[in-house]
Amino acid sequence: MIRREFIKAGLAGGAAVLTGCNSEKAYALPRRKLGKTGEKLSVIGFGGILVDKLEQNAANKLVARTFDRGINYYDVAPSYGNAEEILGPALQPYRNKCFLACKTTERDKEGSEKELNRSLKRLKTDHFDLYQLHAISSAEDVERAFAPGGAMEVFVKAKQEGKVRFLGFSSHSETASLLAMKNYDFDTILTPINFVCWHAGKFAQKAVAIAKEKGMGILALKTLAYTPIPEGTEKPYQKLWYIPNEDEALSDVAVRFTLSKGVTAAIPPGEEKFLWRALAIAEKDLSFTKDEDQKLQQLAGGIIPLFESDVPA
Repeated sequence: MIRREFIKAGLAGGAAVLTGCNSEKAYALPRRKLGKTGEKLSVIGFGGILVDKLEQNAANKLVARTFDRGINYYDVAPSYGNAEEILGPALQPYRNKCFLACKTTERDKEGSEKELNRSLKRLKTDHFDLYQLHAISSAEDVERAFAPGGAMEVFVKAKQEGKVRFLGFSSHSETASLLAMKNYDFDTILTPINFVCWHAGKFAQKAVAIAKEKGMGILALKTLAYTPIPEGTEKPYQKLWYIPNEDEALSDVAVRFTLSKGVTAAIPPGEEKFLWRALAIAEKDLSFTKDEDQKLQQLAGGIIPLFESDVPA
């Protein structure tokens, strides 16, 4: 699926164009400021879906390894199977040293309040560092959350009560992102940012620009996503609904592309091998060149993106 001739040609300029910016020297996992929050997050985050269906002991070891490796940003949601129940105990030894984000797909007051309190209980914490409207995908989604009796009433009250520190949203629609940012001064945006969506789908460009103007923290999903699964084809991984970027050289430049867009932290796909790959990349030089960007744009032209902008040009 990934065009290997592109990799072999070294982006038409020798293999060093893909890997030359990353020497063999390893660095500690960098941390970046999260907008105006005053927090600093590891540039690679831990997606809670990783622990879905894991045995508790295995999850405990995985979280311990990632924390020791430098990750301090953990993100989870009720929709990730039993991830909340598993991540809560695993994260307990590190809770006061990490940034824990959670989300809700509920849009009304009653449903979101119930889900917030249940998530706090499952994750064995008295507060979330970040609480987000999860997967807003249309203007209607945003309007429901902001309507009288909507989820935002719960969000604002929870922040006043100390149950959450910061408020944000995750989005699969630029229309929804722009409307959400117009309606409220959110602390963060979490949205797909990868070279295929950015260049082939023009996705997230406008939303990221507005978020930067507002001084928001920008968090990235689908960093190592590649393209949709063709109809009639089985999923390559149980927890992924798309085809991931499997090529290590292309993964290297793809992670650096995402982190070059003003992104504080990126969350890799929900399979362990992509987490470790992203960590290894982020521990090296993260510089990203114009030449690399031009070559990625060329490659993206032949790939179907997962998301395309729904905002008029």
